[in-house]
Amino acid sequence: MRDARDILKRPVVTEKSMALLADNKYTFLVDLRANKSEIKKAVEEIFKVKVDKVSTLRVKGKPKRVRNVVGKTSDVKKAIVKLKEGDKIELFEGM
Repeated sequence: MRDARDILKRPVVTEKSMALLADNKYTFLVDLRANKSEIKKAVEEIFKVKVDKVSTLRVKGKPKRVRNVVGKTSDVKKAIVKLKEGDKIELFEGM
């Protein structure tokens, strides 16, 4: 099994993800190969909370161009993690 810190890359801090905090939902960028059970175990291990539900979505990279060079941004995978009642992650509380 992979290390929990390899599965969770970083938290997503946007207006939409901050609005989800009211429903006890936290958003993270995760490894593209990670599945829901691995994400659940990683969040529980790192933050010492109980996870109720995990939803995932893949975001395809956008095509970009700089002068004559054509490329694209990287594909990413997001995970929206709903915690059990009473649990919260302190990392997001100051925002």
